[in-house]
Amino acid sequence: MGWFWADTAPSPNAPHPIPKSNATPPPECPMHNAPSQSAPFPPRNLPPSTPSGSCPVRAPNEPIPSSNPSTMSKFNPLNYMPASLSQSRDARQTIHLPTDRETSSIPRGDTEANWEYPSPQQMYNAMLRKGYDDTPEDAVESMVAVHNFLNEGAWAEIVDWERRFSRGLGPGWQACRKGEEGFIEEGDRIASPRDVAAPKLLRFQGRPNEMTPKARILDFMGRMYPAKYSCEPPFDRHDWYVQRRTVDGQTKEVRYVIDYYSGPPEPTGEPVFYLDVRPAVDGPTAAAERMMRWGGDVWYRASGAKVREAAS
Repeated sequence: MGWFWADTAPSPNAPHPIPKSNATPPPECPMHNAPSQSAPFPPRNLPPSTPSGSCPVRAPNEPIPSSNPSTMSKFNPLNYMPASLSQSRDARQTIHLPTDRETSSIPRGDTEANWEYPSPQQMYNAMLRKGYDDTPEDAVESMVAVHNFLNEGAWAEIVDWERRFSRGLGPGWQACRKGEEGFIEEGDRIASPRDVAAPKLLRFQGRPNEMTPKARILDFMGRMYPAKYSCEPPFDRHDWYVQRRTVDGQTKEVRYVIDYYSGPPEPTGEPVFYLDVRPAVDGPTAAAERMMRWGGDVWYRASGAKVREAAS
């Protein structure tokens, strides 16, 4: 789940690009220190030409680029998927699949646009590349709809976390101290969307074969106490890297982990899914955010604060 595609990986921009001119190279370029007769480190097996704008003299320990691109270079670093996935119909395909792509509500961190979801044809081609040759073609469009729905739900959960904590731990505690119900009732007053810069999704990575520590604990508890913790392991796991803009205008990268669970279907037969979205514990700040949100909700309900407020 959770496949977005950027057709091409964005090209990195130099922090201080040097305009093209006939001026001499900058002082840090080794050409300034090289004698006129020969370079101190003659390149071996140097390609016939160097990229435009790059320094033609290489340091002694700098590796020579290979003419054959590596496997990883063929993948988009934003989503660890092929940089360009074909919209062409597969030879084994028996029905037509749409090639239209839906734009998500999730802002990208590298442009002003939003992420795009794959088309049904791209989804089908991706599943074939992953070895799922038995994918029913007539179910692909429904799979794309569920895929898009789950990712929109995951992003809504992330935005909810950011509304609480993007302004710092102090305001975050004020948003959490009355529990989940209190935030729903007073959220706009405590953390108005107008006062919080919208987060952006920088990149993401699917890790379905790597269970999170929390998922491992719940799975263990389910095996030990199936009556109380009866749940299947998550069928997918994602790591989303989000750009948080703080009140002082600085940006910070926050990693979120998402566990995707499936539940018993509705009486009508519709599938049910649960998402467990939270900041990854990559440092004390993320740990404090998780403790505040969980602890604030538990304490507010267990201490009877809601009952006392209603009686007063």
